[in-house]
Amino acid sequence: MRVDWKQAVVSGEVSRLRALLDSGADIDARDRYKQTALMLAAHRGDEPAVALLIERGASLDNTAKYGLSALMLAVVAGHQDIARRLADAGANLRIQGTGAPGFSGKTAYDLAVERKFTALMSHLVIREAP
Repeated sequence: MRVDWKQAVVSGEVSRLRALLDSGADIDARDRYKQTALMLAAHRGDEPAVALLIERGASLDNTAKYGLSALMLAVVAGHQDIARRLADAGANLRIQGTGAPGFSGKTAYDLAVERKFTALMSHLVIREAP
């Protein structure tokens, strides 16, 4: 996707985003800050855009500044329903933030604990395979 997708996501224009994807736009394109449409939509709390991007196969585990994924950005911004949706879709729960003291070495679970998102915390627990 060219920069067109960014304006569609930032302005909450899901139909425009859908049209861009339908016309062959790269669903995992990054803006100048290395963020994808899914990252921006998750951080904004835009459930329809997040749902569309997951449905269309957006990569759930891309990271940008400070090693934050879409899941982690949803947690940081307080969008617990979107964080649950991303986790249910298969987002990697082991990704750890980097760089900034508030994120370095922390997973989405750790970020949820800091924010006292009790219901979300149980959803983000890494379960070991038997």
